[in-house]
Amino acid sequence: MSIILYAIPGFFFLIAAELIAERVKKTNYYRINDAITSLSIGVMSRVMGILKNLVPLTFYVLIFEHLALFALPHTWLTWVVVFIAYDFIYYWNHRFGHEVSLFWAAHVVHHSSEDYNLTTALRQSSGSFFNFIFFIPLAILGVDPLMFIAVASINLVYQFWVHTQHIKRLGVLEWILVTPSNHRVHHAQNQRYLDCNYGGVFIIWDRLFGSYQDELDSEKPIYGVRKALNSWNPFFANIQVYKQLMHDSWHTQKWADKLNVWFGRTGWRPADVDAKYSLSKTDLASFTPFDIAISTRRKFYCIAQYILTATIAVFLMINAGQMALAWQLSIAGFLIFASVNIAWLMEKRPIANYLEIFKLLILFIGLFLVLTN
Repeated sequence: MSIILYAIPGFFFLIAAELIAERVKKTNYYRINDAITSLSIGVMSRVMGILKNLVPLTFYVLIFEHLALFALPHTWLTWVVVFIAYDFIYYWNHRFGHEVSLFWAAHVVHHSSEDYNLTTALRQSSGSFFNFIFFIPLAILGVDPLMFIAVASINLVYQFWVHTQHIKRLGVLEWILVTPSNHRVHHAQNQRYLDCNYGGVFIIWDRLFGSYQDELDSEKPIYGVRKALNSWNPFFANIQVYKQLMHDSWHTQKWADKLNVWFGRTGWRPADVDAKYSLSKTDLASFTPFDIAISTRRKFYCIAQYILTATIAVFLMINAGQMALAWQLSIAGFLIFASVNIAWLMEKRPIANYLEIFKLLILFIGLFLVLTN
């Protein structure tokens, strides 16, 4: 069973602890709508991971089986070296994820929250199709797939705890490890903080390659991205930048620019497209997080529906290996639909009430089919 799956109870325990700290310290780091959106995006990411990870993992296995130069032993030293090597490659993968438009289109999902708390850690992309390319060297060097998956999972689990504002600076650890302080910088959209602190576990890569920025007492991080999402929709969060890149690539006149849109520096746009279809960006001097006021009753209903959705998602993660593909696709489709409709309920879209009735009807039919088979 996946390390991530085992870690899920710990994630929610720590989120609950942070919510208690929020109440005790009277901070304002959580908003229900933003937190549910982050958690719904996390559900969608895990569900899509079940369906799409087979292809890149198959490539990794084929390369390992046919092109590996060595057969690495499973010693503690091997595990330590592979863990460090993975984090080094992760640094460059993450850096490309910010500095190249195609990779940013997937990674932007993680940065789209305008809050910063432990739920933000679970706001993961469903569309990172090309990241496995960076890790092919590990297959060639003889890192077997099980070791690769384990190390990658441990790296990702580590990154969860640094998404908090309740832990301040940690002394000498700031020089070695990714900490809440230097990761807050990474999530900020302040000009001074842009494109910094890419490490997964170790911050030393940023110090070595010139991408480190300290968190300054004189400049509080403003979280989010310059082209704000302005939506609670987890599906739209995953396609927002892809949609923009397709638009720009289609409308620019130069053939070279049609390609450069995808592989150029993040934020670059062809001159003809920028002139005709200008984009507004967040004015940080008057920044206000996106918000839609909803009743307490609606908040509790959306929380309950998220818990239901997350429970079904965990059931799918546990049982996917024993399910027919048709059932996997059906449950995945339902979870995406349910997650989107929670967002529409929080955005107070009139159609959401009707779709909610339809969703509950589908749920009852699904339960009946499961219990009678």
